[in-house]
Amino acid sequence: MLLQTPTQEVSQLEANLCYAFVDSTRILILYALNEHPHNVTELTLQLGAPQSKISRHLKVLRDLGLVRTTRRGVTITYELADLRLIEALDILRGILRDGINLKANLIAEL
Repeated sequence: MLLQTPTQEVSQLEANLCYAFVDSTRILILYALNEHPHNVTELTLQLGAPQSKISRHLKVLRDLGLVRTTRRGVTITYELADLRLIEALDILRGILRDGINLKANLIAEL
């Protein structure tokens, strides 16, 4: 078995973190949790997705350490583990917006 260098290990951790962002439902969940903590039922209603789908995505986010849970009786409430996640998503949206604007400007010049 080959040992990874510290740089390779950190890169793998970064890739694992980015995995949270590869599904639009997970991104919507993160933005919803930025507003305030939610339980699965609330997220299901807000996002209009089946509860099983929301639960699967919450498990991924929890396993990655991006959300925290609080249990009250049978209800589990989810919240962001770190608000910087939203800052990162907002930066990505800014990059996306700038790329779209650049393409739009190129088309306008035709």
